[in-house]
Amino acid sequence: MGTKHNVFITGGTGYMGRSLIIQLLNRGHQVRALVRRGSEAKLPGGCNPVVGDALKAESYASQVAPADTFVQLVGTPSPSPRKAQQFRDVDLASGLAGIDAAKQAHVEHFIYVSVAHPASIMQAYIEVRTECEEALRRSGLRATILRPWYVLGPGHRWPYLLLPVYAVASLLPGSRETARRLGLVTLRQMTTALVNAVENPVQDVRVLEVPAIRNCRMSMAD
Repeated sequence: MGTKHNVFITGGTGYMGRSLIIQLLNRGHQVRALVRRGSEAKLPGGCNPVVGDALKAESYASQVAPADTFVQLVGTPSPSPRKAQQFRDVDLASGLAGIDAAKQAHVEHFIYVSVAHPASIMQAYIEVRTECEEALRRSGLRATILRPWYVLGPGHRWPYLLLPVYAVASLLPGSRETARRLGLVTLRQMTTALVNAVENPVQDVRVLEVPAIRNCRMSMAD
C-alpha cells in the first residue's frame, strides 16, 4: 500500500487547487486548505478548512502541522503584464509566507508552482516566481518546483488558438527548445504532476519543466 500523505494547501479554492484537492481525497490522502473566513464552503467536500491570511505566515503557521506536505498555489488570477504590483503584493508575499509557515511546521516536502522561464514576456511575473524559487532553495526545505507556462482548462481555453503556432515552432531548429519549454499543459496534466509530486517526495530540490509535467503519470490508487 502506498504512503498516504497529510497535505496542507494554500490556494485550494482556485482553478488548480480544487482539482488537486479532489484527486488527493479520491486517492486517500488527508487534505486541509487555507481559506479566508467565509470561503470555507468553496472547498470540495472532505477537505478541512483552515482560516487564515495567505500573505501572513503568523495567521496560520501553527495550524500547518501535522502536514508532511505543503502545496503553494496562491497567485494572482489571470496574470498579465499590467499586474506587476499584484505579483509582488500577492504572489511573492504568499510564497514567502508559505515557505516560512512550512519551515515552522517542519514540513518534509514543499511543492511550489512557479512558471517557465526565461521568456521575453511576463518579466515581472517571472521575476517574482524566481525570487520565490530562490527563497525556497535557501530555506533548506526539500522541494518540488513545477514550471508550467499556461494551464489550459475551464475558463482558460483561449491559448488553444496558439496550438498551430506551437506546432510550427517545434519543428524549427531555432525555436524548438523554446516551444517545448514554453509549451501549454492541460489542467489534467498539471493536476497529475502535482499528485505525482505529493506521492513521490524528493530528498533535495527537483524542478519539473513543461515536458516533464506532460509526461507525469499517477500510479494506481490503492
